Amino acid sequence: MSQNKVVVQFKDGKIMKGNTSDFFPNKTRFHLTTLSGDMENIDVEQLKAVFFVKESEGNESHSDQYEDEIAGGGRKIKIEFLDSEVVIGYTLSYSPDRHGFFMTPADLKGNNERIFVVKSATKNVDFV
Repeated sequence: MSQNKVVVQFKDGKIMKGNTSDFFPNKTRFHLTTLSGDMENIDVEQLKAVFFVKESEGNESHSDQYEDEIAGGGRKIKIEFLDSEVVIGYTLSYSPDRHGFFMTPADLKGNNERIFVVKSATKNVDFV
């Protein structure tokens, strides 16, 4: 199986970085191999989101600009998390009945390729 570089952010603010090959949106758990090589069993409901990234380290100086249009990306959506972070992007898979959904951030120069948003970590989900 292919490895995905991810950053997982927990609802309590904790962040873990590593790789996963068994994340599926309909499963409640997956395994994360951390950058130090440890294997962690992750409970999705404890998370704010799973960020599928280009690089594990990212670019601290990048300021998100959610202005890009993504052809074929689905409906434009604005997510406000419980911690007040706001992300704007596009989704093909949002359903209020599911525990989470994928979105593609409308910032193609950013490090995030796609984000799995855990619905219980959101304050507002609006189509824009």
